[in-house]
Amino acid sequence: MRAHLLAPSKWLTLLIFVAALGLAGSATAPAPPDSYDVVITGGRIVDGTGAPWFAADVGIRGDRIVAIGNLKAAVAKTKVDATGLVVAPGFIDLLGQSEFNVLVDNRAASKITQGVTTEVTGEGTSIAPMNDRLFGDMADAYKHFGVTMDWRSLGDYFKRLDERAHPAINLATFVGAGGLRTYVIGKDDRPATPAELSRMQGLVAAAMEDGALGVSSSLQYMPDRFASTDELVALASVAAHYGGVYFTHIRSETGQITSALDEVFAIAERAKIPAEIWHLKTAYKPNWGRMPEVLARIEAARARGLDITANQYPYTRAANGLDACLPLWAREGGTERMLARLRTPADRERIKREMDDPASPGWENQWYGSGGGDGILLSAVLDPALRKYEGMTLTAIGKQMGKDPRDAVMDLVIADRGNSEVVTSIMREDDVVAALKNPLVSICTDSGAKAEDGPLSESKTHPRAFGTFPRILGHFVRDEKALRLEEAIRKMTSQPATRVHLQDRGILRPGMAADVTVFDPATIRDVATFENPMHYSVGVRYVLVNGHAVVWEGKMTSERPGRALKGPGMRR
Repeated sequence: MRAHLLAPSKWLTLLIFVAALGLAGSATAPAPPDSYDVVITGGRIVDGTGAPWFAADVGIRGDRIVAIGNLKAAVAKTKVDATGLVVAPGFIDLLGQSEFNVLVDNRAASKITQGVTTEVTGEGTSIAPMNDRLFGDMADAYKHFGVTMDWRSLGDYFKRLDERAHPAINLATFVGAGGLRTYVIGKDDRPATPAELSRMQGLVAAAMEDGALGVSSSLQYMPDRFASTDELVALASVAAHYGGVYFTHIRSETGQITSALDEVFAIAERAKIPAEIWHLKTAYKPNWGRMPEVLARIEAARARGLDITANQYPYTRAANGLDACLPLWAREGGTERMLARLRTPADRERIKREMDDPASPGWENQWYGSGGGDGILLSAVLDPALRKYEGMTLTAIGKQMGKDPRDAVMDLVIADRGNSEVVTSIMREDDVVAALKNPLVSICTDSGAKAEDGPLSESKTHPRAFGTFPRILGHFVRDEKALRLEEAIRKMTSQPATRVHLQDRGILRPGMAADVTVFDPATIRDVATFENPMHYSVGVRYVLVNGHAVVWEGKMTSERPGRALKGPGMRR
């Protein structure tokens, strides 16, 4: 039988078709089994989406996940046996506060030991932009820890982070509206002039182009509190132009929380920007039980088309500066003016009266709302001579000093130049749990990284710096069964990543960044307490950041693979 010959043009068509099939096959073929750097086998995959766990292995090459499936026969440089363990995306702390701390100690020890691989920071006052006025505000801490102030723009800071600091975690940041106010205006209680507002908008644009995630505010504190809603809308509108988001510590978490929520909704609507409420709470005893009402208001705002969400930490006590126990007018104008008032007898008497007055106007009365000195614990100081008071309530400190605890507050502020920190008893557990169960609420620590040793171990802190994520997974998921494991991990991974446009983080999937946390669901728990907070959590077995192990078999390694993560303005 004669063979049929094809015309030359038909041969060419056939060759092109066969070549195309070959190219298509090579594009979808699995990676060679011996090309993996790391393979994690035998674990339960909780992929970050909220979907039920499934059994599979994870293959990593370089800084990327390249395969998920049955890889037990694969050859890899390193294998991790995750039998009996949960394999999840690395946890994302939506308010980490470590932008300065990683310059002091790049291990970010208290964070990586609880599975955190990325921090978002920049609440109100961010690490950049910087000028001499802002550097002056921070000079005490920089001098104490030996950190050189050698950046001005956010781009400069990111360059230092990547080229010199080499942190163990990734870090992304907002540009803070309060910092911009200090940069341009100072800490005076007055409106911005049109020229000043225009300059602040220009600083937002520059920060967005350098990689900021958006603009933030911290409206309980000064100088942010001096900003009007119109000013915040003007700044948020610039961030929105670059695809950014607006995060805020709202103006009131107590008796005026309804109007504070309304302000968030107004900014989101007028600036046409997604908005998130940092560390959502209903604070002080008269407001306990109001969390369902607050959540309902957020859900109603979403129902009418506003993109509003929130985050929280899983504790009933908060933390901030000791000077926040003073009326706002006493703090206005900066550190030196505050200290001068505290040395003036007439001003001290007025301050004491207002601290005990629940109707004292113009501020969130932290002293009264926490129950006075019994409800406020001194957690950290900068001056070593004051460390004997750490871990004591202000009532106990006052007794030891032989003075009214309100005088003790003022004298400690003077002695530590406003650098002391406190833990305040202001929330109730059922409100914390109500927020935790709501699908709109994700997770933050609201604390900078600390350590059991080294320079960041010299003062105490809130236990959330060491225990936030394991506390949720151990106490609230495993023990209390307040929410599903998969939902808790979604709140720690894909939800925050999506919120701040970190498009290659937060989900275990081929092509995504190799940020991975592996933990034992039976043993994971927080160890840090309010009285003794400086202890790492247990149960986190492996943590990979950009494909490198920063925790291996429960121990920190010498790897420092973290990097600056840039916002949407860098991707325009």
